[in-house]
Amino acid sequence: MQVTMSQVQQAMALLISAFHKYSGKEGDKTTLSKGELKDLLIAELGEIMGKNTDQAKVDKIFKDLDANSDGSVDFQEYVTLVACLTQMCNEFFTKK
Repeated sequence: MQVTMSQVQQAMALLISAFHKYSGKEGDKTTLSKGELKDLLIAELGEIMGKNTDQAKVDKIFKDLDANSDGSVDFQEYVTLVACLTQMCNEFFTKK
């Protein structure tokens, strides 16, 4: 029996998959290091973030996302980034 996922379920699966595609390359599989976050931002959000994501921009985003200041971005902190960007895109496209 094949189960068809809703669009929201598909989106959730893609968000989870994208996080784990980059997490763990430099250590902990449940978090993103600064380098892993930069790779994710460039590859997955390049059009939104700008392909030339410089280190200062990455440092600022990382610092803002690392809510518990543990030196890594966990899944909850990553979802915060995605939610904020989604909200900004929605506002941009509904104002046009």
